[in-house]
Amino acid sequence: MSTEVVINNISAKQSISKKKEKFIVQTFKRLIKNRLAVFGLIIIVLQIFMAVFAPLITIHDPIKQNLASTELPIFSSGHWLGTDNYGRDMWSRIVFGSRVSLVVGFSAVILGLIGGITIGMLAGYFSKLDGLLMRIVDLLFAFPGILLAMLIIAILGTSLVNVAVAISIWSIPSCARIVRGSVLTIKKQEYIQAMKTLGASNLRIMVKHILPNCMAPIIVFATMRMATAILSTASLSYLGLGAQPPTAEWGSMISQGQDYMFSSPHMTIVPGIAIMLIVFSFNVVGDGLRDALDPNMNIND
Repeated sequence: MSTEVVINNISAKQSISKKKEKFIVQTFKRLIKNRLAVFGLIIIVLQIFMAVFAPLITIHDPIKQNLASTELPIFSSGHWLGTDNYGRDMWSRIVFGSRVSLVVGFSAVILGLIGGITIGMLAGYFSKLDGLLMRIVDLLFAFPGILLAMLIIAILGTSLVNVAVAISIWSIPSCARIVRGSVLTIKKQEYIQAMKTLGASNLRIMVKHILPNCMAPIIVFATMRMATAILSTASLSYLGLGAQPPTAEWGSMISQGQDYMFSSPHMTIVPGIAIMLIVFSFNVVGDGLRDALDPNMNIND
C-alpha cells in the first residue's frame, strides 16, 4: 500500500472521528436546553449516587427490626422519614431499595437489548429470516407485557433474578421491531452496497457499519424502557412475585404499608414518591434524547 493511500485512510478516519465528536457535542447541547430533561437527569444521577453509596449515607440497617420504635412519623428523632410497622428506618429502606430497582432495571434492559438487537439485526438484514423471526416477535406481542412477565415468573419461580429475566423477555419484541426498521433503511444505502461489492463479510457489515447507525433509536428505547422496567419490578414485587421480605424494595414496601394507610400513611406514600420520581425522570430524559437525536429537530443547528 502506498504512502499516499495510508495518509488518505488516516485523514478519512480522523474526519469521521471529528464528525462523531461534533455530533455528540451538538446532541448534548440540545439536550441541556430541555430543562425538564435536565431535571430528570439530575434525579437519575442522585438515585445512582444513593444506590452506589447506600452504606455511607444511611445509619440504620434497612432490615433490622426495632419493635420499640414502630410506625414513627416523618421527622422523628433519628428517623427523618419515620419507621415502618417493624420499626425499620424508612430512609434506609428507600436508599437500599434504589439499589434493587436500578440493578434489576439495568439488567433487564441490557438483556432485552441483547436479544432485541440480535433478532432485529438478523430479521432486517437477512430477508429469508425476516418472516420467521417477526412471527415469533408477533407471538410475544400477543401477550400483555405484565401478564407475560407473571407467566415467566410462575414458571421460573419468584426472585429478583427471574424478575429481570421476565422483564427482559418482555422488552425483546419492541426492541427487535425498532432495530429491524432501522436496519431495513440503512442496508439500502450506497455505502453498504459498496462494502458488499468489496467483499466485506455480513458480520462485519452488520456490526461495524449498520449497528452504529442504529444507536440513536436504541439509546432512546433503552432510556424509556428503564422507566418501564423499574415500574414493572415494583408492580411484580407488590404482587409478591419479586423481592421477598425482608428485602428493601419499593413495590414490596407499598404492599406492606397498604394496611397502615390511615395510621402510618408515610409507609406507602414515601416509596410511592420514589417510584414516581425515577419513572418520571427516565421518561423525560428519554423524550429529551429523542428530540436531541432527531435529525428533523436539528435543522437550525
